[in-house]
Amino acid sequence: MANSGAYSTAAAPVKLNDFERQWAETGGAVLDAVREVGESGWYILGRQVSAFEAGLSEFWGLPHAVGVASGLDAIEIGLRVCGCKPGDKVIVPPVSAFATVLAVIRLGAVPVFVDCDSYGLADLDLVEKAMEADPAIRYFVPVHLYGHCLDMARMERLKARFGAVIVEDCAQSIGARHNGITCGTVGDCAATSFYPTKNLGALGDGGALLTRSPEHAAAARCLRDYGQASKYRHEQLGYNSRLDELHAAVMLRAFLPRLSEWTSARRTIAAEYLQGIRNPLIQPLGIPAGSDSCWHLFPVRVDPARKREFMDHLKGQSVGSAEHYPSAMLDQPAMSQARYEVWGDCGRARELCASEVSLPIHPYLTSEERARVVDACNSWK
Repeated sequence: MANSGAYSTAAAPVKLNDFERQWAETGGAVLDAVREVGESGWYILGRQVSAFEAGLSEFWGLPHAVGVASGLDAIEIGLRVCGCKPGDKVIVPPVSAFATVLAVIRLGAVPVFVDCDSYGLADLDLVEKAMEADPAIRYFVPVHLYGHCLDMARMERLKARFGAVIVEDCAQSIGARHNGITCGTVGDCAATSFYPTKNLGALGDGGALLTRSPEHAAAARCLRDYGQASKYRHEQLGYNSRLDELHAAVMLRAFLPRLSEWTSARRTIAAEYLQGIRNPLIQPLGIPAGSDSCWHLFPVRVDPARKREFMDHLKGQSVGSAEHYPSAMLDQPAMSQARYEVWGDCGRARELCASEVSLPIHPYLTSEERARVVDACNSWK
């Protein structure tokens, strides 16, 4: 490794995500996909969406995939097809993108925040205790945060013991497993996002709901398209939440075929960081036992009082960084407008939010850039 002064502020920045390099590799396939959609003359819910849904279903190992407009809609629709209604209590972890809790609130249900573990994942011991203490809790939205996978066998036992209905938030975890069990395959439904920064992202927004249940899939297809069971027959009050043909074609032709390779690259980079970062002031969160993570993010923890100093240090070394997430969801100002409950103490979640910094991790990082990230971390005093 180079010494701490090896890289000046004039060096090209190490980016959190590099869409220019992604375009250099995939641009030809993207333009071919766009041309195919344009020539078809069919732009909404056509062959491209159907083909992408089939490809995603095969990749995930679940029989049904329903493309929608966003990850937020995927969670909300997933809860709705599983029977969740206004007033129902839904356990959510305190650390996630705000869409996780917003989906519950938009449905009129009541979020119940249960603290996370040291990795930021839902503490399943506390989830079990909350369900024991309050029989009114029937729904659970676990988040496979940072690309780590929760204990799937344990969640299966929660379903069996409490009759829990689980909608897994897999927006950050496509391709992750726990002891060989793929994320999203234990819950009644799995929701994912195709926001551009995701491991599988679109050139815009999008999402999908995956399930083993043909009934849930049929209900989701109805809800995403104004609640239509057939043309101009509206049987439910639904949504305008349709994955675009263009996004579907681009992901099917250009991105999904590369996803396994991209995930392998992320795992290699994470392993290099875990081995190379040796600064006692910086604590990588690491990998939960049993998780074969897909490393959507690479989070580390630092002293909250020095977090901004650390991020400024990285910037001075031309290394990007970010916070995921600076505030627990229950502490967001918007929550003052919502009804919610907190089970126990969310102290671990707040400590994690105060101390977390995300380092660059994406498939196009060069070996020299990875070394720069490690050196920048190790040179912080």
